[in-house]
Amino acid sequence: MAHLVSIKKQQGVVLIVALIMVVAVTGIAVTLMSSSSIDIKITNAAQERDAAENKLIGIVQEVIAKEALEDGKSAFLLKPAKIPAEGFKMNKVDNETSTLKNMNKGPSALLCPRKFDPTPGIVCNMVQIDSSLTYGSKSKHTLTVVTGVAQEMANVNSGS
Repeated sequence: MAHLVSIKKQQGVVLIVALIMVVAVTGIAVTLMSSSSIDIKITNAAQERDAAENKLIGIVQEVIAKEALEDGKSAFLLKPAKIPAEGFKMNKVDNETSTLKNMNKGPSALLCPRKFDPTPGIVCNMVQIDSSLTYGSKSKHTLTVVTGVAQEMANVNSGS
């Protein structure tokens, strides 16, 4: 009879040990699942940012190409005094607005960057294009690309 009581006590201990093991394994599984869902969110955010960056670079290229096709009416050829200090909005591309800002500091004629032998009478009009794009869920992230454009022009258009 004493032998049967000992076996029943052991069965109770085995049940408790098994329950502890189930709780431990469940905890490990929940932790691993939580960690993998965070990894998925990080990966999705990186993919959204890359897609937004590629789209924004395409928008910047399109803005520059459209403005270059304007020939003599191009905003790139405006005198610095005709560009407000805060810049002005350019034509929208894909519902995104770009802002053109004057980068010529002072009335002196500038030489275009990276020119070794500048041509006499040719100066540089430097402008900056700021393009921004909102992306992500609820459009809570903003990505901005700042592009500089150095336009060679005759000296008569330089200054204010």
